[in-house]
Amino acid sequence: MSRRTYIVIALTLAAAVCWTPAVLCAGQQPESPVPQGRAGAPTSQAPQKSAPVPGAPQRITLQDAIALARKNDPTYHSAVTEAGIAREDRSQTRNALLPTADFTTSSLYTQPNSRGTVKFIANNLPHEYVSQGNIHEQFDVSAFADYRRSAALAAAAKARAEVAARGLVVTVVQDYFAVAAAEQKLVSARRTADEGEKFLKLTQDLEKGGEAAHSDVIKADLQAQDRRRQLQEAQLGLLNARLNLAVLLFPDFNDNFELADDLHANVPLPPRDEFEAQAAHENPDIRAALSAVQAANQDVTSARAGYLPSIGLDYWYGIDAARYATYSPVSPAEGGGRIQNLGSAAMASLTLPLWNWGTTQSRVRQAQLRRDQAKLELSLTQRKLLAGMRSLYTEAETALNELAGLQRSSELAADSLRLTTLRYTNGEATVLEVVDAQSTFALANAAYQDGALRYRVALANLQPLTGVLTTP
Repeated sequence: MSRRTYIVIALTLAAAVCWTPAVLCAGQQPESPVPQGRAGAPTSQAPQKSAPVPGAPQRITLQDAIALARKNDPTYHSAVTEAGIAREDRSQTRNALLPTADFTTSSLYTQPNSRGTVKFIANNLPHEYVSQGNIHEQFDVSAFADYRRSAALAAAAKARAEVAARGLVVTVVQDYFAVAAAEQKLVSARRTADEGEKFLKLTQDLEKGGEAAHSDVIKADLQAQDRRRQLQEAQLGLLNARLNLAVLLFPDFNDNFELADDLHANVPLPPRDEFEAQAAHENPDIRAALSAVQAANQDVTSARAGYLPSIGLDYWYGIDAARYATYSPVSPAEGGGRIQNLGSAAMASLTLPLWNWGTTQSRVRQAQLRRDQAKLELSLTQRKLLAGMRSLYTEAETALNELAGLQRSSELAADSLRLTTLRYTNGEATVLEVVDAQSTFALANAAYQDGALRYRVALANLQPLTGVLTTP
């Protein structure tokens, strides 16, 4: 038995073991099927939770990652805080329309003159005590417009908070599945590195037996070194992807975690009609722009209210007397007895604006300019929505259609590498063909992982338009 024949038999047995469906070499994980349609439930099931083992990595699903990001992302919380502030502004302007009540107690001393009366005619007595409750109400068109404006701004802030929440989901999905794709690329890089080392060993053995040229060994050595560098880059890419996700999810920077969701799970694309209906009805960008236009309209109304009169109503009840008491005695010269100090008073006032050097007119023009700008922004948002609906759905549809081909290319490249290596061992292929097959496999597998990631991100990008998270 010749040396080449011995090597052929050994490699054939190794390949048979390596390519058995139940056992994959170099730690290669089995490939999951590609999504094949637009309908159907995801095939992945939620893992059953068990008691955590101390020191074991935390198992995180996509939904867990979204929940953690919502707790810790400052940008999202900033939008939520702005919505809360706007909501309180609305409450304050609403309360300004209602009557107010307050109670005042004061003591006023005025220096008397020689006749025992006060020197300041605005004051009544040398000693005057005031203890009164007051109910005040102001009727002003501007106040009603301000309330409606603050309500519209609160609705706009709430919509922007929803935009931030949906945008955060996109970021989490992208970072989450970027880690999954990096893990698969690392597995592929390890396999190609092992293939390069095996092929280098093969050429060296054949050269010793006089069955291969030294140039084949040099080419195989160069290829093996290249695969080692690619393996190091894949390790670095996985590390960076995990760190990016850890920064997003954990407040204490915990990188001891593992992913539970499969990058290649079967996730259907929603029908176009259903997607467009949800996008037209549930889009928060449109709601925010509409609320901004409503707020601008109320700004105009509030500014025009400067031309109108306002009415004030006041009612007082209490004491305004020379004694801090419910009753005051009456001198015998005036008939004796006592009089009650408690009493009430009411006042209605009408304020008519007459002249303010054109300030009101300037405020009206200012508010109209803001309203026109808000209308333009609403129109732009609507156009962007229509363009985004078509573009993002087509992107997801294209990624889905390409994914099956990418998976098939990866499988064919792997099979081609195996067969080309066997042909070289039998003296039927050149070293360049083997090197080309290795490069083709590495590129095809990386393209397949990138295609799966692209489809997941494309599905997530539909979520800001519809509010429905299509990825499980």
